[in-house]
Amino acid sequence: MNKRWFTEALHTDVKAGYLRNKLIYKKDSSLQKLEIFENRGLGRILALDNIVQTTEKDEFIYHEMLSHVPLLSHKSPKKILIIGGGDGGILREVLKHEITKVTLVEIDKNVIELSHKYLPKISRNSFRSKKAEVIIKDGAEFVKTTGDKYDVIIIDSSDPIGPARILFQKEFYKNISRIMNKDGIMARQCGSSFFQPKELRDNFKIAKKIFAYTSVYLAAVPTYVGGFFSLLFCSKTINPSKIDEKSLVKKIGRLNLKTKYYNPEIHTASFSLPNYIKEIIK
Repeated sequence: MNKRWFTEALHTDVKAGYLRNKLIYKKDSSLQKLEIFENRGLGRILALDNIVQTTEKDEFIYHEMLSHVPLLSHKSPKKILIIGGGDGGILREVLKHEITKVTLVEIDKNVIELSHKYLPKISRNSFRSKKAEVIIKDGAEFVKTTGDKYDVIIIDSSDPIGPARILFQKEFYKNISRIMNKDGIMARQCGSSFFQPKELRDNFKIAKKIFAYTSVYLAAVPTYVGGFFSLLFCSKTINPSKIDEKSLVKKIGRLNLKTKYYNPEIHTASFSLPNYIKEIIK
């Protein structure tokens, strides 16, 4: 494949190719390889360690589902923690809610700086909000040492490769539980349900031993190869299956929340799993 093509080989025996119509930025930092390029069909694309993280065309699906499902499942989320999320998409969606403060902990400041500069359609100046605090630090180390507690914790990490590997381990989940308020919620991504079943199974198994309520929910993101993309919902007290659509409609109306993918029907339906995924987490 010629140099105009970006090739992602995250999954064994499967490759995904994206034409680089224009290379915007490319650099190998001490932490990871970072690349931003433009594709006519998907807009600007952010890749870390040769794996696509987000695209301007379909980022709203992932960011809305990872943000609004936990936030709207909580009675009154005020203090929010984001681990990762350097592109600003999760931060953008969190700031649509009536929160008092959101702390974003990102290990690589280059991701934030370059996303702010080259992916403004995703971050939309969210990093400039007075409610947002940005900390450049290893997320695992932050949750291990912080004395603060949070209502909603969102883990927007890359795959368990390189610096993100520690964010998928048991100690990390225990620390998340420690810094979560009694009625708190954690949400995170667990990869492709079709091509990364072990990632989903292992994270579900660990979380289920720590949280009273652990559920998988799904979103279909075209860029993430392999059909349904899996997300994990964890809480000590909140059962996502008890969330009714009428209460969601009221909250959305009060917030005047504008979304392109998320809605109350999608919220509740996303927890309904195909049999093959039920088998993975059985």
